[in-house]
Amino acid sequence: MEEILLIQGLQQKEERSFEELVNNYKNKLYNTVLGLVQNEMDAEDITQEVFIQAYESIQSFKGDSKLSTWLYRIAISKALDFIRKKNRKKRSAVIFRFLDPEKKEAEEPATFHHPGVVLEQRENAAMLFKAINELPEKQRIAFTLHKLEALSYQQIATVLDTSLSSVESLMHRAKTNLRENLSEYYSNMISEK
Repeated sequence: MEEILLIQGLQQKEERSFEELVNNYKNKLYNTVLGLVQNEMDAEDITQEVFIQAYESIQSFKGDSKLSTWLYRIAISKALDFIRKKNRKKRSAVIFRFLDPEKKEAEEPATFHHPGVVLEQRENAAMLFKAINELPEKQRIAFTLHKLEALSYQQIATVLDTSLSSVESLMHRAKTNLRENLSEYYSNMISEK
């Protein structure tokens, strides 16, 4: 179905159009969210929220960008909101642990499985995702969209509503930061052998 017909069907609340929207974009949006939140269950929940918000707010879609761009913006916004909320909870937990040292912190799973990572590379991928998670927000988003979702720099610029040169700069800084963060890991790994 052409994008314009899909949008019209969504605006008319057609179930078939919503099913097509989900089928066309669920994997891409899930992978993007997973790359940002790094937890499979949270990524599934957030991806569902993205589709719910898209369905509820399709009337406000102006068509000044592609539907996929609009969906990526919603997904990134929801993922970042989730991360910020999670970080606030972590800060609160530190204070409460300080006040009540008997209370143990709930352990978070250290790993998750991204669909694009083969089994043999999971340990290296875990370190890479940890390093990605330490990047500043915009670098993390640009890197995730480019490397995990294979979006071009121009597509990323559209999603982030910024210039192509800004995306190039973000990617350069992200790669430099990742190189620095990962060089320590690999030098430790080599010295252990």
